[in-house]
Amino acid sequence: MSEAGHDGRSGQPLLPALGVASGSESLLERAFTEALERADDSDEITARLLDAAYEQFCRMGIRRSTMEDVARRAGVSRITAYRRFATKDRLVEQVVRREFRRYFDQFLLDIQQAATVGDRVVLGFVSALQAFRRNPLIGGLMTAEPDAVIPSMTSDGGRTLATVQRFVAGQLRREQRAGTISETVDVEVVAELMTRLSCSFLVTPGVVVDLDDAEQLRAVARRFLVPMLECDSQAE
Repeated sequence: MSEAGHDGRSGQPLLPALGVASGSESLLERAFTEALERADDSDEITARLLDAAYEQFCRMGIRRSTMEDVARRAGVSRITAYRRFATKDRLVEQVVRREFRRYFDQFLLDIQQAATVGDRVVLGFVSALQAFRRNPLIGGLMTAEPDAVIPSMTSDGGRTLATVQRFVAGQLRREQRAGTISETVDVEVVAELMTRLSCSFLVTPGVVVDLDDAEQLRAVARRFLVPMLECDSQAE
């Protein structure tokens, strides 16, 4: 059985599934849905393979890793690995999706600790940037194999950005229903601006704002993001 997944020679991204997974649903959409539903990995062997793939990809990167490497690390046969994941692309998709799901899980817990809508915006901005940059898999790939990740985030017809925008807009609508921001705030536009700003920092880190400086990121969010919610509103 031949290896599936791009090896870099075609010039195509290694993670096409980041933007579009099976069917019409994007990987991020599925990850967020699973976080809300508290989905679990299906069985012990699958979990072992996902853990092994995560460790393998973190150590060696995606291009240099094979299904045999993952199977060996998981202590199962190559045939067993292929029975769970028919292709390398499918395995990569599942591993990356699990990392996004873990982020959404933690995010939904973290925002419960924030006292105000302003605090939640700041927390969301800082935690998103630093969580992905510090994630051994996602952050490592963005540094070591940017051409494997970034095209999947930016060249998918806007699906990845749209998924994140919908998530942010949904959170802002919850704030409107709770009366913490004005009904006059256009949450769709605000969510789009917040999403594009965050994505821009992730894809192309600047030289002025230090993404590893949480205090500086909090200051940026309070100065430029929180005021977006104050249109005709008394929200902080």
